[in-house]
Amino acid sequence: MYGMIHRGLRDMMIERVGPEGWAELEQHLQVGPAEFISLNLYDDELTIRMIASAAAKLEIGTATMMRDFGRSWVQFAERGSFGSMLSFTGRTLGEFIGNLDRLHQAVIVAMPQARVPSFVLVEDHGQRMVVDYRSDRAGLEPFVVGLFEGLLDRFGLRGSVLEIGEVPGGARFEITIEGP
Repeated sequence: MYGMIHRGLRDMMIERVGPEGWAELEQHLQVGPAEFISLNLYDDELTIRMIASAAAKLEIGTATMMRDFGRSWVQFAERGSFGSMLSFTGRTLGEFIGNLDRLHQAVIVAMPQARVPSFVLVEDHGQRMVVDYRSDRAGLEPFVVGLFEGLLDRFGLRGSVLEIGEVPGGARFEITIEGP
Protein backbone atom coordinates (compact mmCIF):
# COMPACT_ATOMS: atom_id res chain seq x y z
CA MET A 1 0.00 0.00 0.00
CA TYR A 2 1.05 3.59 -0.34
CA GLY A 3 2.67 5.69 2.36
CA MET A 4 -0.41 7.89 2.53
CA ILE A 5 -2.23 4.94 4.14
CA HIS A 6 0.51 4.81 6.75
CA ARG A 7 0.22 8.56 7.26
CA GLY A 8 -3.51 8.22 7.85
CA LEU A 9 -2.91 5.48 10.41
CA ARG A 10 -0.23 7.58 12.11
CA ASP A 11 -2.59 10.58 12.36
CA MET A 12 -5.37 8.45 13.81
CA MET A 13 -3.05 6.89 16.38
CA ILE A 14 -1.55 10.22 17.42
CA GLU A 15 -5.10 11.44 18.09
CA ARG A 16 -5.75 8.37 20.25
CA VAL A 17 -2.48 7.74 22.06
CA GLY A 18 -0.59 11.00 21.61
CA PRO A 19 2.81 11.61 20.03
CA GLU A 20 4.64 9.64 22.72
CA GLY A 21 2.39 6.63 22.28
CA TRP A 22 2.88 6.76 18.53
CA ALA A 23 6.67 7.05 18.96
CA GLU A 24 6.61 3.87 21.08
CA LEU A 25 4.65 2.11 18.35
CA GLU A 26 7.07 3.29 15.65
CA GLN A 27 9.97 1.98 17.71
CA HIS A 28 8.25 -1.36 18.24
CA LEU A 29 7.51 -1.64 14.51
CA GLN A 30 10.96 -0.33 13.56
CA VAL A 31 9.47 2.19 11.13
CA GLY A 32 10.35 5.79 10.61
CA PRO A 33 9.91 8.67 8.18
CA ALA A 34 10.83 6.51 5.15
CA GLU A 35 7.66 4.43 5.60
CA PHE A 36 5.41 7.50 5.45
CA ILE A 37 6.26 9.00 2.07
CA SER A 38 2.80 9.45 0.57
CA LEU A 39 3.45 8.26 -2.97
CA ASN A 40 5.89 5.45 -2.14
CA LEU A 41 4.59 1.91 -2.47
CA TYR A 42 5.11 -0.47 0.47
CA ASP A 43 4.44 -4.15 0.93
CA ASP A 44 0.92 -4.86 2.21
CA GLU A 45 2.45 -6.98 4.96
CA LEU A 46 3.96 -3.86 6.54
CA THR A 47 0.59 -2.09 6.52
CA ILE A 48 -1.19 -5.07 8.08
CA ARG A 49 1.56 -5.37 10.71
CA MET A 50 1.15 -1.67 11.53
CA ILE A 51 -2.62 -2.06 11.88
CA ALA A 52 -2.26 -5.17 14.08
CA SER A 53 0.29 -3.42 16.32
CA ALA A 54 -1.94 -0.35 16.60
CA ALA A 55 -4.84 -2.62 17.57
CA ALA A 56 -2.73 -4.27 20.26
CA LYS A 57 -1.68 -0.86 21.61
CA LEU A 58 -5.35 0.20 21.80
CA GLU A 59 -6.30 -3.21 23.24
CA ILE A 60 -8.90 -3.86 20.55
CA GLY A 61 -9.27 -6.56 17.92
CA THR A 62 -7.68 -6.16 14.52
CA ALA A 63 -11.08 -6.13 12.78
CA THR A 64 -12.26 -3.32 15.08
CA MET A 65 -9.05 -1.44 14.39
CA MET A 66 -9.52 -1.81 10.65
CA ARG A 67 -13.09 -0.56 10.94
CA ASP A 68 -12.02 2.42 13.05
CA PHE A 69 -9.22 3.16 10.61
CA GLY A 70 -11.62 3.04 7.64
CA ARG A 71 -13.84 5.59 9.31
CA SER A 72 -10.84 7.76 10.17
CA TRP A 73 -9.45 7.42 6.64
CA VAL A 74 -12.36 9.41 5.19
CA GLN A 75 -11.56 12.34 7.48
CA PHE A 76 -7.84 12.04 6.71
CA ALA A 77 -8.48 12.06 2.96
CA GLU A 78 -10.75 15.12 3.30
CA ARG A 79 -7.99 17.06 5.10
CA GLY A 80 -5.27 16.02 2.65
CA SER A 81 -4.47 16.39 -0.99
CA PHE A 82 -7.47 14.30 -2.03
CA GLY A 83 -9.96 16.60 -0.31
CA SER A 84 -10.81 18.50 -3.45
CA MET A 85 -11.27 15.24 -5.38
CA LEU A 86 -13.71 14.05 -2.73
CA SER A 87 -15.71 17.25 -3.14
CA PHE A 88 -16.27 16.47 -6.82
CA THR A 89 -17.07 12.78 -6.33
CA GLY A 90 -20.68 13.30 -5.30
CA ARG A 91 -23.14 15.51 -3.47
CA THR A 92 -25.08 12.61 -1.96
CA LEU A 93 -23.96 9.33 -0.46
CA GLY A 94 -25.40 7.33 -3.36
CA GLU A 95 -23.83 9.59 -5.97
CA PHE A 96 -20.49 9.46 -4.14
CA ILE A 97 -20.46 5.66 -3.94
CA GLY A 98 -21.54 5.45 -7.57
CA ASN A 99 -18.51 7.54 -8.54
CA LEU A 100 -15.89 5.80 -6.37
CA ASP A 101 -14.47 3.85 -9.29
CA ARG A 102 -14.00 7.13 -11.19
CA LEU A 103 -12.23 8.58 -8.15
CA HIS A 104 -9.96 5.55 -8.05
CA GLN A 105 -9.16 5.98 -11.75
CA ALA A 106 -7.93 9.49 -10.93
CA VAL A 107 -5.81 7.98 -8.15
CA ILE A 108 -4.26 5.59 -10.70
CA VAL A 109 -3.28 8.56 -12.85
CA ALA A 110 -1.34 10.00 -9.91
CA MET A 111 -0.09 6.60 -8.68
CA PRO A 112 0.12 4.16 -11.62
CA GLN A 113 1.05 1.15 -9.48
CA ALA A 114 -1.98 1.56 -7.21
CA ARG A 115 -4.09 -1.56 -6.69
CA VAL A 116 -7.46 0.07 -6.17
CA PRO A 117 -10.69 -1.68 -5.24
CA SER A 118 -13.93 -1.46 -7.17
CA PHE A 119 -17.27 -0.35 -5.75
CA VAL A 120 -20.51 -0.90 -7.66
CA LEU A 121 -23.73 0.64 -6.38
CA VAL A 122 -26.10 -2.26 -7.07
CA GLU A 123 -29.22 -0.73 -5.51
CA ASP A 124 -30.04 2.76 -4.28
CA HIS A 125 -33.44 3.11 -2.68
CA GLY A 126 -32.57 6.31 -0.83
CA GLN A 127 -32.67 4.90 2.70
CA ARG A 128 -31.10 1.59 1.69
CA MET A 129 -28.17 0.92 -0.62
CA VAL A 130 -26.46 -2.25 -1.70
CA VAL A 131 -22.83 -2.02 -2.78
CA ASP A 132 -20.52 -4.65 -4.25
CA TYR A 133 -16.88 -4.31 -3.28
CA ARG A 134 -14.14 -6.13 -5.14
CA SER A 135 -10.41 -6.18 -4.44
CA ASP A 136 -7.42 -8.38 -5.05
CA ARG A 137 -6.60 -7.83 -1.36
CA ALA A 138 -8.32 -10.26 1.00
CA GLY A 139 -9.50 -9.44 4.49
CA LEU A 140 -10.16 -5.71 4.19
CA GLU A 141 -13.92 -5.92 4.61
CA PRO A 142 -13.86 -4.40 8.14
CA PHE A 143 -11.94 -1.44 6.68
CA VAL A 144 -14.64 -1.06 4.02
CA VAL A 145 -17.37 -1.05 6.70
CA GLY A 146 -15.47 1.79 8.37
CA LEU A 147 -15.13 3.65 5.06
CA PHE A 148 -18.88 3.53 4.53
CA GLU A 149 -19.46 4.66 8.13
CA GLY A 150 -17.04 7.52 7.52
CA LEU A 151 -18.99 8.46 4.39
CA LEU A 152 -22.22 8.44 6.40
CA ASP A 153 -20.51 10.91 8.76
CA ARG A 154 -19.24 12.98 5.83
CA PHE A 155 -22.76 13.42 4.52
CA GLY A 156 -24.23 14.10 7.97
CA LEU A 157 -26.20 10.85 7.99
CA ARG A 158 -26.86 8.25 10.63
CA GLY A 159 -27.13 4.64 9.68
CA SER A 160 -25.64 1.20 9.68
CA VAL A 161 -23.38 -0.80 7.43
CA LEU A 162 -23.51 -4.56 7.19
CA GLU A 163 -21.60 -7.09 5.13
CA ILE A 164 -24.45 -9.18 3.73
CA GLY A 165 -22.73 -11.62 1.41
CA GLU A 166 -19.96 -12.49 -0.95
CA VAL A 167 -19.43 -11.59 -4.58
CA PRO A 168 -16.64 -12.93 -6.79
CA GLY A 169 -13.46 -11.29 -5.53
CA GLY A 170 -15.17 -9.41 -2.72
CA ALA A 171 -18.21 -8.76 -0.60
CA ARG A 172 -21.65 -7.20 -0.73
CA PHE A 173 -22.61 -4.50 1.75
CA GLU A 174 -25.91 -2.98 2.80
CA ILE A 175 -26.02 0.62 3.95
CA THR A 176 -29.19 1.62 5.78
CA ILE A 177 -29.83 5.29 6.52
CA GLU A 178 -31.86 6.15 9.62
CA GLY A 179 -34.39 8.95 9.79
CA PRO A 180 -35.95 11.10 7.09
